[in-house]
Amino acid sequence: MTGTRKTRSFLLSAALTRAGYVLLRAKAPGAAERWQRTNHAGREVELYAGPATALGTAVAAARVHPGAGLAALAAGCCGAYDDAAGDHRRGFRAHLGVLREGEVTSGAVKLFGISAAGLVAGALLKERPLDRLLAGVVIAGAAHFVNLVDVRPGRALGAVLALGAPGLLRGGPGGELAAVATGGAAAVLREDAGERTMLGDTGAHALGAALGAAVVAGNGRVGLLAHAVAVVTAAVYGDRITALAKAL
Repeated sequence: MTGTRKTRSFLLSAALTRAGYVLLRAKAPGAAERWQRTNHAGREVELYAGPATALGTAVAAARVHPGAGLAALAAGCCGAYDDAAGDHRRGFRAHLGVLREGEVTSGAVKLFGISAAGLVAGALLKERPLDRLLAGVVIAGAAHFVNLVDVRPGRALGAVLALGAPGLLRGGPGGELAAVATGGAAAVLREDAGERTMLGDTGAHALGAALGAAVVAGNGRVGLLAHAVAVVTAAVYGDRITALAKAL
């Protein structure tokens, strides 16, 4: 039964993401030019994968637990705002630095928005106050981490697949949510790796939040604490992680 539920979660997330991607490409809401970006190599790529992944994983995650669906959707919306605003500064230290000078960047809005969404989702997924706090840190931190490594084709999706794979061995909601995250990532991996589309902040944050929710659902306090330390450390050394992702 557990395996069947994980399979269904994977297939639902992949199918919804794929359908959303195909539909967005066909319709190009608001004119196709709005969906074009230039990647690191100077090639024109599309942004359709981001919203498709965010919506697909959010719906599939909500089927497992409403808190997980909320986390993925809210993270995707915050990422979409940053994609639209076009602020390319990376890392929370950069955004907090200019915030101290009175400039509110789209990245700062995203940072606080995803953090708040993570705490709300954590409160829905866990019962004890400390566990809720740790869960919020893990969800927001995982969303931030996936975005940090989204600097070259296939890096973010590869990270989601690699980090989500061990979760597929778990039973219960944790395993199902890992299936949701990996299903959404697998659905657009070919186009992302082939430099035809990119996740943008929209897709990267949504997938990261879904992955974080899987960790939260599948771990007790000790596991939550270990993962919280890991994502906070990743945030502190974000520049190095981004540089490593570029080099791989």
